[in-house]
Amino acid sequence: MSLQFQTNRRLSEFSTFGIGGPVSYAVEVHTIEEMQQAFAWTNEQHLQTLVLGKGSNCLFADSGFLGLAIVNKIDFCDIHELSVRVGSGYSFSLLGVQTARRSLAGLEFASGIPATVGGAIFMNAGAGGSETCDHLHSVSYLHEDGRLEEFLRKDLQFSYRKSPFQSMKGAIVGAVFHLELSLSARHHQLEIINYRMKTQPYKEKSIGCIFRNPSKGVSAGALIQECGLKKYKKGGAQVSDMHANFIINTGDATAQDVVELIRIVQQRVKFKMDIDLEPEIRMLP
Repeated sequence: MSLQFQTNRRLSEFSTFGIGGPVSYAVEVHTIEEMQQAFAWTNEQHLQTLVLGKGSNCLFADSGFLGLAIVNKIDFCDIHELSVRVGSGYSFSLLGVQTARRSLAGLEFASGIPATVGGAIFMNAGAGGSETCDHLHSVSYLHEDGRLEEFLRKDLQFSYRKSPFQSMKGAIVGAVFHLELSLSARHHQLEIINYRMKTQPYKEKSIGCIFRNPSKGVSAGALIQECGLKKYKKGGAQVSDMHANFIINTGDATAQDVVELIRIVQQRVKFKMDIDLEPEIRMLP
C-alpha cells in the first residue's frame, strides 16, 4: 500500500480553529483509489475514520480522536461549458472564483467560504440566500465498504445546513454542478468577497458562523450583538468584535473554552430574547 500513515499528529493541525487533541493516525489521500485504500485499512484494523477537508465548521475535542483522520486532497477540476466536475477536496472558495471568472453563475457565494467542495455539500453551505445544493447535479460517494455510488440531486433531500450525507458512513469524493451563463457573475462574486472581508474576521482563527439563524430574516449574529456579547471571552475563546456569530481563538483556546462560551451565548440569548440558538458547527468526535 502506497499510503503514508502518520502518528504523533494533532487535530489542531487540520483545523482552521487551531484546536484539537492527538489523533491515532493521519493520512492524506489524493485519489478515490487512495480513499478506498484508507477505508480498507481501517476496516482491517477495526478503527473509526474521520474524513477531513479544511477543518472548518468543526470543533475538534481536546481529547483527540482514537482512529484514522483521512485528509481529503482529491482536488481535480474540469470545467466544460456549463458543467463543472470537481473533486471533493477542491477548494470551494477557489471554485467560486474560477467559475465566476468564466461568467458562470451559481457558485459566486462560495467565494471566501473556507471549505472543500465535499465539506460544502456535506453541510449544504450557503450565504446570501444561495445554497450548495442549488446548482448541484450529482454526487459521487464512497461507502466505507469500498462501494462507489452516484447520487443524482433530484434523489437527495437537502435543507438548511443539512444533507443526507450527514447520516451516512463514508465520504463524498466528487460532484458535478450545472451552472448558468451570466456576464455579471464575476462582478457579483467580487461584491461578495469584498463584503465578507469587511464584515467577517478572516485574519483570525475561527470555524465560521457558530449558530444557525433561528428563522428566515432573523440573524443569530444580530441577536448575540444585541445581548452585548461582542468581545465576550472565556479562556482563549472570544466572540468576535467584527461579527458576533463568529468565535475566534485568541491564541490558546481549548475546545472546552469554546463549548463553555457557546453555552453562555445560548443562555444569554434565551434569557433576553427567548430564542433558542442551535449550533451549526460539528463537534467531533
